[in-house]
Amino acid sequence: MKSLNFSFKSLFAILFVAFFNYSCSSDENTTMEEPIVQEEVEAEGGDTTTEDDDVDDTEAIFLTDNLIVDASKAFVNYTLPAVDYQKYINEEGDVRDITKEIYNHFNDDYDLIVILAVETLKPEGTAYGITTPAKNSIQGLGGSVFDATSSFGSDGRLNGVVFMPRTEFVQSGPFLHEIAHLWANKGFIGTTVGGHWGYASTGGQLGGFDTLEDLGSNTYKGTVAGRTSFGTFANGGNSIPYSNVELYVMGLIPESELAAIQVAINPVAGNSEGEFTADEIKTYTAQELIAANGKRIPSYEVAQKEFTALTVIISPENAIEDTKKEAIVTSLEDFFKQGPSSESTYNFWTATGERAHFSNGINASSIQ
Repeated sequence: MKSLNFSFKSLFAILFVAFFNYSCSSDENTTMEEPIVQEEVEAEGGDTTTEDDDVDDTEAIFLTDNLIVDASKAFVNYTLPAVDYQKYINEEGDVRDITKEIYNHFNDDYDLIVILAVETLKPEGTAYGITTPAKNSIQGLGGSVFDATSSFGSDGRLNGVVFMPRTEFVQSGPFLHEIAHLWANKGFIGTTVGGHWGYASTGGQLGGFDTLEDLGSNTYKGTVAGRTSFGTFANGGNSIPYSNVELYVMGLIPESELAAIQVAINPVAGNSEGEFTADEIKTYTAQELIAANGKRIPSYEVAQKEFTALTVIISPENAIEDTKKEAIVTSLEDFFKQGPSSESTYNFWTATGERAHFSNGINASSIQ
């Protein structure tokens, strides 16, 4: 396989095998600040949800004293002792402890487990969200194929876990961003911003610009979505859809639609919005990118496009108020529905250009 000499490719292989997390910066704006560092394969997965499997939605289900399926069947509430809850807020908890408890009561029917805490404000100095991959069974993304699902309690289906400290981040973001980390950036292009697109014409959830101006003297100005700047690791929460390269690595467009990508070599942030210096701007064609990383396997034609999520709300021992529950249900329904969002932001379906869909909810057949 040819190589583009991407300096971070070997690093990402190590990170994935070691099961490191993708951590989104504590600064969610679009300025260029550094983030917190933290085959032929059968067609992927599938949605097991059917209307006939719906659990009776008239009452909650007590799986244990502290693990309760909400009456809405939109989420599971897992109450924790205050000291244990705080560990997750401080980014000291292990999400696998939660998922293993979940799999004691649920079948392995989910591609994604979403863990949301109930903080009123994002704790200072912590990430807006963290994605912990459980496996990568897809070739051609730039990273190593691995399977650590058993350490999460899954028998092989789980792709990963997203943790966010506030339930409000479902609609505002960075939920779309965190989901993108299931596929990117695992080394598909070289980057100086680990796990993200960095200074490249990717213009998506994981950063990058979509317009580049050459100011001369190896100085450039990038912008995204008609704004005055761009982010190297994020571009404003759920305010923008997935970009061309993000859709490609997700398996939602064929390789014939993958666009060329401009990558800044040795970039350094400038003093003005969107400006940076670089030794050069190198353009990689779609053919070069695929030659370097290999073809995506499974290909677009058979790649998974229907996904299933389970949402777990962790909270201290005091109960979540009914008004809070209603707000959570509303935001989950809006984000996961196969239709336009009721907010000014994108949900998963619209962010993919109506190419893919996540179902979220609890069915009788999934409970042991």
